Amino acid sequence: MSIMGHKIKIMRYSTFCLKLSVTSPYNADFDGDEMNMHVPQSFETRAEVLELMMVPKCVSPQSNRPVMGIVQDTLLGWRKITKRDTFIEKDVFMNILVRWEDFDGKIPCPAILKPRPLWSGKQVFNLIIPKQINLIRTAARHTDTERGIITPGDILVRIERGELLSGTLRKKTLGTSTGSLIHVIWEEVGPDSARKFLGHAQLLVNYCLLQNGFSIGIGDTIADAATMEKINETISNAKNEVKELITKA
Repeated sequence: MSIMGHKIKIMRYSTFCLKLSVTSPYNADFDGDEMNMHVPQSFETRAEVLELMMVPKCVSPQSNRPVMGIVQDTLLGWRKITKRDTFIEKDVFMNILVRWEDFDGKIPCPAILKPRPLWSGKQVFNLIIPKQINLIRTAARHTDTERGIITPGDILVRIERGELLSGTLRKKTLGTSTGSLIHVIWEEVGPDSARKFLGHAQLLVNYCLLQNGFSIGIGDTIADAATMEKINETISNAKNEVKELITKA
């Protein structure tokens, strides 16, 4: 995946500009990495690039799963927006619709009507999911005790006919793992729909984050007393187990 086919758009900058999701297979970051561009010279080479090497066609030859997923700000944004208590005002929702290139003029019914109309964050995500998609995913911390569609932690992601009914989106659903949403769209609807989904996901969530951002400080990295006690207890238990193994050996 260190060489992929891209459509070129000439811009006024003197560097390559890439969608963030595309950088993962290149193992590229933005600290001065060098990249090289090769322009196909013959019709045969152009055909190979278009049919075999284009970004939407790139699936891992190792495990037959996507090599690109939603990452960084976009992933954090969807985690924040699809939480159960996130609601969006009318003016912001209308601006989101304007940015969505497939907008057909039909405005979804708001999740809350009175005292003023409010749309849920899940409804924003429903705009960009292809209607053929059905998916059920559980979060890594999902337990057997949390059964049913409506779970206390809202961790059961359930999509029916392109509509997110429940669940908070995380890396397991939006990442590159086998059976993720991107994998399902790629298999069920095709590579171009998967590419379109990734683009729309980035576009819409970036505007949402501009309206309702969040920040962290050094205080958020300091563990409280109860957490530190649990960490020390875990380390102590592990050391004792190692000592017992050595003694037995």
